[in-house]
Amino acid sequence: MATKHEQILAFIESLKVGNKISVRQIAKELHVSEGTAYRAIKEAENKGLVSTIERVGTIRIEKKQKENFENLTFAEIVSIVDGQVLGGREGLYKTLNKFVIGAMKLDAMMRYTEKDSLLIVGNRTEAHQLALQEGAAVLITGGFDTDDASKRIADDKKLPIISTSYDTFTVAAMINRAIYDQLIKKEIVLVGDIYTKEEDTYYLHIKDHVTKWHEWEEETTHSRYPVVDDRNKVVGIVTSKDVIGKRDDVLIEKVMTKNPLTVMKETSLAYAAHMMVWEGIEIMPVVDQHHQLEGLISRQDVLKALQHIQKQPQVGETIDDIVSNYFEHASTDSNQATFEAEITPQMTNQLGTLSNGVFVSFVIEAASSLLRQQKKGDLVVENITVYFIKPIQLETKVVFHPKIIDIGRKSAKIDVEVYHERKMVGKAMLMAQLIDR
Repeated sequence: MATKHEQILAFIESLKVGNKISVRQIAKELHVSEGTAYRAIKEAENKGLVSTIERVGTIRIEKKQKENFENLTFAEIVSIVDGQVLGGREGLYKTLNKFVIGAMKLDAMMRYTEKDSLLIVGNRTEAHQLALQEGAAVLITGGFDTDDASKRIADDKKLPIISTSYDTFTVAAMINRAIYDQLIKKEIVLVGDIYTKEEDTYYLHIKDHVTKWHEWEEETTHSRYPVVDDRNKVVGIVTSKDVIGKRDDVLIEKVMTKNPLTVMKETSLAYAAHMMVWEGIEIMPVVDQHHQLEGLISRQDVLKALQHIQKQPQVGETIDDIVSNYFEHASTDSNQATFEAEITPQMTNQLGTLSNGVFVSFVIEAASSLLRQQKKGDLVVENITVYFIKPIQLETKVVFHPKIIDIGRKSAKIDVEVYHERKMVGKAMLMAQLIDR
């Protein structure tokens, strides 16, 4: 039996895209309290089912697929540019394919303006009307209004006409920045991208006996299984060390390890890898928000996927991408690994010197590069101690000398000294867990 919360989410999902919803309306229709309705709407927003726009309300929107991630909806544009919707509110859920800046003569502008695009233009009423007739939405910059005729066309065609107080250049930069951020998000691999679904996994029930574990082991050749209760909730995990020496008729719930670590499909793969390496876990159940089993991930799958990601060209650059792009191997001495990097404007703080955060990223990159060079595998950072860092100027070349102080089968301690023109400008020590390839 579904909970009230689940019923509300199912109801929201069944609504037509573009429908407006409110806490009061849902509370009334589904006979629930306004508090329950509000919590469910907030979760629907987190899941990308609805979007709340100031002065407009909450609207059912299309859930974005990962391949369509870089396309923005008009509702998102309103949020990005702090816009005001002048007309065509019913079309806010639609996705735009491209945007056109109207800084040209009217006929030239119309050649570029096509269906489902967004025309960014100033107070040119004729251009507003022609764009709407072509099936394009309009974003008016400089805080200008438009005439009533344009608003009527926008309402009829369900195409938003938005006004923002920013100028055209700022608006284009803001939209580009938002698309860029979406691209970075698209590159982040989640557990949901690589997990094995429930129907393809083997798991045990609390009322099963140890014999069932032996049956599965013979069939699958692995020895770790999640354990679920009558409501399919993950309550434990069973491994070979739990069943060793136990009679075949003992119940699984008597031998299982309770409250195992779990992840959700929305968990990032890097976080899952960190937990698995840290705790020495081979498999992890994947659960939904009600802790019901959805599948599982294995340590092998996670490490394989992480190594695959490292070889991918990134579209949206994060700080770590920028750091690794400017990081070069510079050793001439085979006994001493040396790396160098040039400090670019993106790496600096407001004073124009190397930011502390980027310094730490360089230290990790230097340690990782040294371990890769010595075929020791990848690392998961345990802690970093920065002993000192002097101001490092923009456009200077810095040299990194990482040195292994101590290394075991599963962990390493690495000292990193940083030089500029043969003077030491920074020093740090890094402790890490090793992931063997």
